[in-house]
Amino acid sequence: MKTLNPAVAKVLKRLHHPLEVMLTCVRWYVAYPLSLRHLEEMMAERGISVDHSTVHRWALKLLPVLEKAFRRHKRAVGRSWRMDETYIKVKGEWKYLYRAVDKAGDTVDFLFRAKRDTAAARRYFEKAIDQNGAPGTVTIDKSGANLAGLHAINAQRERPIRIRQAKYLNNIVEQDHRAIKRRTRPMLGFKVFRCARILLGGIEVMHMIVKGQMKYARGTNPSAADQFYSLAT
Repeated sequence: MKTLNPAVAKVLKRLHHPLEVMLTCVRWYVAYPLSLRHLEEMMAERGISVDHSTVHRWALKLLPVLEKAFRRHKRAVGRSWRMDETYIKVKGEWKYLYRAVDKAGDTVDFLFRAKRDTAAARRYFEKAIDQNGAPGTVTIDKSGANLAGLHAINAQRERPIRIRQAKYLNNIVEQDHRAIKRRTRPMLGFKVFRCARILLGGIEVMHMIVKGQMKYARGTNPSAADQFYSLAT
């Protein structure tokens, strides 16, 4: 039997269901357009009694440690990025999910922010560069805040990042947003910013796994589900 990820083992001390059941529910929740009520019913059909609020709690506890594990196994992305932000509703108000993909369509990184401004854009680029290295080129739309955020990053660099502002070139990231929005639609809007941030992180991780962005042992070809479950070990 594989050894559990120590962070997962720590979380399990406070949870009282089999790990297999919890990981299955959490994966379904971030992989498919299902509500928590759907998951409760699906588990009941399998003879497992789980309240929908319990599934929500599992997701909030497990997803941060699984995301951290995924980042250790994430494949390198290209150096030409397409960056944009999309709207996510929290407690009736629009918040902003900053995202970028490379020209092959692989997710570079993401960051959920309460405001859409220069500080948010700059923070996004700082995180993305810290996690993935600096790009050669970033393509953005006509957003002044994103442009200002990039200029702030370039002001600290010996070799500036090339900036392109061309909306049509950003179609690839706008299309990629749809996969995330499709998954959040059944959630009917988030109630708490922190919960939204964690769940969006889980959705992004599953989306990257499906796109083939996780490293695995040579000679193996695990399914997306098995790759997700492997993050717990």
